[in-house]
Parts: sequence; C-alpha cells; structure tokens
Amino acid sequence: MIELPIRMTQESCRRTSAAARMEWLETNGLGGFASGTVAGMRTRRYHGLLTAALQPPVGRHLLLAKFEEALVIDGERFEFSCNAYPGVIHPDGARYLVEFRLDPFPVFVYQMAGMELEKRIFLVHGENTVVVEYELRTLDRDPAPDCGLELVPLCAFRDYHATAHANDSLSPQIHRAANVIGFRPYADLPPLYISHSAADVQARGDWYYHFELNAERERGLDFDEDLFAPAVIRFDLSRQPYAAVIASLDIRDAGQAATLRRRECERRAALVESLPSREPLVEILARAADQFIVRRGEGATIMAGYPWFSDWGRDTMIALPGLTLATGRYREAKHILATFAGAVDQGMLPNRFPDDGQAPELNTVDGTLWYFEAVRAYLEHTQDYAFVRQHIFPKLKQILHWHWCGTRYGIVCDGDGLLKAGEAGQQLTWMDAKVGDWVVTPRSGKPVEIQALWYNALCIAEDLAERFGDRDLAVLARETARQAKKSFREKFWNPVVNCLHDVIDGEERDGSIRPNQILAVSLPYSMLDPEQSARVVECVRRDLLTPLGLRTLCPRDPRYRGAYTGGVSERDTAYHLGTVWPWLLGPFFTALLKVNGYSDKARREVRLLLEDVEAHLLESGLGQVSEIADGNYPHTPRGCTAQAWSVAELLRVCLEELAEVGQRGISEESRRISSAA
Repeated sequence: MIELPIRMTQESCRRTSAAARMEWLETNGLGGFASGTVAGMRTRRYHGLLTAALQPPVGRHLLLAKFEEALVIDGERFEFSCNAYPGVIHPDGARYLVEFRLDPFPVFVYQMAGMELEKRIFLVHGENTVVVEYELRTLDRDPAPDCGLELVPLCAFRDYHATAHANDSLSPQIHRAANVIGFRPYADLPPLYISHSAADVQARGDWYYHFELNAERERGLDFDEDLFAPAVIRFDLSRQPYAAVIASLDIRDAGQAATLRRRECERRAALVESLPSREPLVEILARAADQFIVRRGEGATIMAGYPWFSDWGRDTMIALPGLTLATGRYREAKHILATFAGAVDQGMLPNRFPDDGQAPELNTVDGTLWYFEAVRAYLEHTQDYAFVRQHIFPKLKQILHWHWCGTRYGIVCDGDGLLKAGEAGQQLTWMDAKVGDWVVTPRSGKPVEIQALWYNALCIAEDLAERFGDRDLAVLARETARQAKKSFREKFWNPVVNCLHDVIDGEERDGSIRPNQILAVSLPYSMLDPEQSARVVECVRRDLLTPLGLRTLCPRDPRYRGAYTGGVSERDTAYHLGTVWPWLLGPFFTALLKVNGYSDKARREVRLLLEDVEAHLLESGLGQVSEIADGNYPHTPRGCTAQAWSVAELLRVCLEELAEVGQRGISEESRRISSAA
C-alpha cells in the first residue's frame, strides 16, 4: 500500500537515469506551474522553477528555468545541480542526493562532506511566485565548517512550448536594490524579481549552451536549449544555516519565505480534512486534484493536464465530478459550470481555450453532452436547483434546441432520435488525433458514446423540465429519448461478439472493439438491458483492460499500435489505436459495480485493481496520474505526467462508488462544511 508522504530513498535518488524519469509538479491556481525531476535534471522544455500564467490561466511563459547550485565547504566546492549536455552529465548532483519526498511539496536532501542540505520548492497559491529554501545541518563535523551557498539563476523568458537559444536581442542588465534583483531581458515580457537573503550578488551575463532535454528528444522535438545567467547569488551559511530565494512577478521579501511555506502547508492540509476517507490513495489523489482547479477571469476552470494542456471543455466536464464534487468543493464546481455556460455558442460548449487568448475552439460533440452530466452530478451533491434554474437551465434548453435543429459540423438529431455528427477533416469525439489533414479516427456518423451521452442528456433535461414546470420541453425530451433508446437497441448491438458497434454511419457498422461502449453502461441513464450491460463489461474487461486503464483498440485488430513512441505523427497515429487511457478506469469501475449490484465481491475487485494505480503514483509524475500509457506490457506511462480526468475519475470511484453507507462519497459533515463556505 502507498504511504504518505511520498518518498524516494537514496538507492532510487542516486540512479540518475531513473531519478531523471520521476517528475514532480507544483501549481499556483492560476495555470502557472513549476516542474522538474527528482535528479534535478531538466528533461522537458516545460521543466522550470517558474512558468508564469501571464493571462491566467493561459499565456504561460517559462521565466526561471533553474538554479545552478553549489555548496562550498571549507573551500571545497560541491556542485549539486544536474544537467545533461551532449555526451555528458555535468554536474551530476544526484550522486549527493539521499532522499526526495513530497512533504507536501518537493523536498530534496543532499549529503556531502559531513553536512546535510535540505532544499524545498513550492509555489504561492494565487501568485506567479516560487519559493526555494535551503537549510544546512551538520552531521559529523565538529566544529562546524565554513559553508557558503552559490546560486546562479538560469533564465529562459520564452513561451513554455518553445525552447530558448542564445541571441543578441536579450538585455543582460540587472537592477539591484536591497536584497532584490530585477531582470527584464525582453521588453514584451514582464520583469522577474528575485528576492534573497544573500551576502553578495554579482552580475554575470553569461549564456549556458546546449542543455539536452532528453524527453523532448524521445518525442521527436527540438531538444537543445540555451539559458541565460544574469547574476550569481552567494549566501554565507556559516552564521545562518538557512537561505531563501523568492522569484516572482512582484517584489517580495525573502524573509517571508517561512511564513509563506506555513500558509501553503495549512492550505494543502485543509484540502483533505473534510474528505470522507483518509486513505493515503484518496489523500494523494485529492492533493493532485487541487493542482488542476484554476482561476479563469472571475470564475474557475480545470486545466486538462500538465505540463502542456490548457482548459478543455470535454476534459473539464468529465473531470468536474471527481475533482470538485467528490471532494466537497461545491463552490468551485458552481463557478466552473457558470464559466462554461457563458461560453456556449450555437448550442456548443468550447472544446478548448487557446493559450494565446484567441477565441475558444468549438469542435466537439461530446463535451457539450458531458455538460449535462456535470450539471446532474452537481445537483445530486448540492440540491442547488435555484442556481441551475436561473443560470444553467436556459443554456441547456438552448443546447437542446440547436441539437434538434442542427448546429456546426453536421451535429443534429436524426429521424431515428439518435445524434449524428461529422464533416470531412473534422475530429469531434474525444478520439480526436489528427496528423496534418488526416483524421486518424474520424468516427463520423453516430458514435456509440455520443448516443449514450445524448440519451443521458435527454433524460436529465426531462427531469429538470418536469421540476421547473416546462411541460413542452419535458414531453419533447421524453419522446426523443424513447425513440433514441428504441433505435439504439435495434442498430448498435453486435450479436457476433456480444458487444456494441463503435460507430454507425448509414448502413455501415463499425465493429471495432473500443472502450467507448462502456459509457452506455456507466452513465446514470442507460439504454441497455442488464444482460447487455454485463456482456459489454465482460468484453471490455477481456480485450481492453490493463493495470493502468483501457486500451483504445483491441490488440487483435490489425490497426492496433501497442507503443506510443516515435515522432509526432507516429505518436498521434497510436493515440487512439491501442494506447491506454487511465481516465477510462472510472467508467469501467462504475459499470463493473453496477452490473454486479455493488456487491462486496465487485468492490473487492475494484480495490484490487486500484493497487496498480497506487504503484503508478510512484513511477512517472509523482503523486499524479498520467494521461496515457503503452497498450503493450509493461504499459509504460506516456503523454502528460498529470492529467485531470485521470485523477478525477479515480477519485470519484474511491469516494463515491466504493463508499459503503449513505450517499456514495459525500458525508453530511463535508456537505455542511462546504455549504457554509
């Protein structure tokens, strides 16, 4: 069983190659973040101490990449940072690393020459501010030696998707005041302020060339980067064995570091205090969930994944129940629903808010339908019908109108009551990979999960219309749902393999065995009878289930790709042709429990399967759940190291589906606390 805090031992830390594949993540509630590896080596373009969200939650720029760090003990220099250059690792500071832990944020413990140095990194919630603390302890030196700490900030000041390279347009000048350095290398970006408690600061103005970002090399992308060193900061640890540095878009006082740390520890502790379960897995997932909930304008949204995704409508609606409702964070859920209600256009929810602040993209058919389910879940937890009636229900009516009459990309309710969608060159479902103009899995027509979501949405709309006295809508939704259910049962069942077709397009039947059919069982309103539901679960378990999620295609299919590797086109091709997705464990576990009547045996099976997830929390993004994994054994984690819906669906299952008493997952105490807030 996993334990708290997450801890890596000396044996793991000092194997540089392994420690460079274990990643940590810090976020600030604005879309900004810090990330890196246990080894201290940057392997991604996204690794850095401060990636600031200049237009929260987007407009993200990597300002401060890292510090070059050295401890000088009685004149002997120990460099404990870690970098990969062409053909060499220098310095290899991991050889001094004896412990790494998330307690609750990244803590590194180094030992050298009879001394122990502890480094702590955390972001200040609600600010583009990173705090780095160093604390020196004597192990077996008597008397204590003379010690100095030297830090060289290495800056990138570039879009977080790019890489930095030496150039003549950078302004190297630094501005110094009492215990603060100001540095603004480019006029179109804000200055970075580094406050410190150092004894000495000297201007440098050097470029460090050819850092190798090995994870980018594996992804077939530019992996060479140069970073600029504006200054060197030196601390005397002989008199005061503590040093603090605060890098921020605002001028801060380094003397506040300990206070900021204490406040952040208290904030994170409060996240788990009202949870109905204090199991380590639940606590870790709840802390992970907090990293995705961020501010957008006056409201809130959910970042789809770190390090490279912004907020996506589909991902947000799938993740909302697990991240906010299961954890009792109803206020955030309400803000998110309101934020997206304001962005509905022609009956469609935004698929993505671009990082550059441009108009939202609206190319999704399922994201809008997931919105209905998010609203239903919100009401189940809060009974806040007044808010939904005033602010959400009119949008739901508008959405249904557009779907009945027709909206973008051929999305329209067909004569059989089912929802069809698709245009050439468009990818509208969650299987949305595209290579150039080639849509890898177009799934035009009537995809199976879209019908499941459409029926679920119609039933939710009928319930709300009856409650709110809208008889006309209730009748129309009920009749469409009845017709859709009849058509679905007639057209989608595949008696040859006893499961559901993946897509129907006219007379064509796509018999690909994919995980999309599990939603026809797991959603609250299902069109299947009990026997059909059980057969779908059996098929998915047999052909698609892995320890980390469901494969996106049966391995017996000739199109199956078992490894998500290679360049961009190779990886995008494999994205939904066999690659494993952890978020699908949520619907699968719900379906498994439903068809077995939430029996003790089924609960035990789910808990046993969750043990594989616990192991995963220690292998890639520490304390997080990856976006995807290889379809083939050993199911190596790939993609984003922290994915919102992966965390959310597992947390929802732990707190709701596996709860033994009362309304699954939310205690009356947590409901009372949240309502009071």
